[in-house]
Amino acid sequence: MQTREWPRALVTGGAGFVGSHLCERLVDSGTEVVCLDNVVTGSHRNVAHLEHRANFRFVHADATDDTAVSALPGRFDLVLHFACPASPEDYLQLPLETLEVGSTGTRNVLERARRDSARFVLASTSEVYGDPLEHPQREDYWGNVNPIGPRSVYDESKRFAEALVTAHRAVSGTDAAIVRIFNTYGPRMRAGDGRAVPNFISQALRGEPLTVAGDGSQTRSLCYVGDTVDGVLSLARSELHTPTNIGGSDEVTMLELARRVIEATESRSRIRFVERPVDDPAKRRPDTTRARECLGWTPRVSWAEGLRRTVDWFVDGALAA
Repeated sequence: MQTREWPRALVTGGAGFVGSHLCERLVDSGTEVVCLDNVVTGSHRNVAHLEHRANFRFVHADATDDTAVSALPGRFDLVLHFACPASPEDYLQLPLETLEVGSTGTRNVLERARRDSARFVLASTSEVYGDPLEHPQREDYWGNVNPIGPRSVYDESKRFAEALVTAHRAVSGTDAAIVRIFNTYGPRMRAGDGRAVPNFISQALRGEPLTVAGDGSQTRSLCYVGDTVDGVLSLARSELHTPTNIGGSDEVTMLELARRVIEATESRSRIRFVERPVDDPAKRRPDTTRARECLGWTPRVSWAEGLRRTVDWFVDGALAA
């Protein structure tokens, strides 16, 4: 695996959950980082601690604005495209915006990467597999997606973005890769963003019932955000262009996850079952053989340690945000 260095990097969606951790890691490594975000679902608060760093710049703009993307000064060596609503709570409220950032936004950022001869990484998702009929999910599985269901605005946005990246590489030779990120958790998740870990933690800390969808038998595989960032940057440094899964091996039912959160927070909350969302995947676990063999990547942070860090962050002020 080739090691690359990046004097300058552009991170779209850099004020979001995973994007802000990428910005922080790159800034700490000495890379000059431009964080572009429209803060519709992200928050300036996520990168405020980087503002005093000489090698960090925040640009309030939208990736779908071609003028804003093309006018950014200087040349970039690395472009990470993470701009997109990522939680059901967000993309169901912003369906057209989600589709647009996956299409127009991806095209704009790809063109910038091509112009600068930069390494490009698209943040895709396990949602491209839909409600999978194969388990675990390998990168060569095409998925089982409802193209007109309520989740399709996110699923198909990412599937189209993957097709666009693949076509752009074939036509223009863009040095582009695709990372399929599975369920990631950690500090800077919004308390009410609709995903299980922040929902359960915030409910437990407030003493409210933890709302488990359906009978709670559906599974997710959890990965701490620091491990996810390691995987993304390992892919960026590599020569890989094929889609690559990055995710945890700790497959857990939603009912068991709720119980773990109650135990970790020492909460007296109980569990309340609610209606399961339409097209909610029954199982989700990545086959990470490609990442392990080609990138030397495996998750390192245990669930117990990752949950402790996440709970501490919520206790320290996320609930008041």
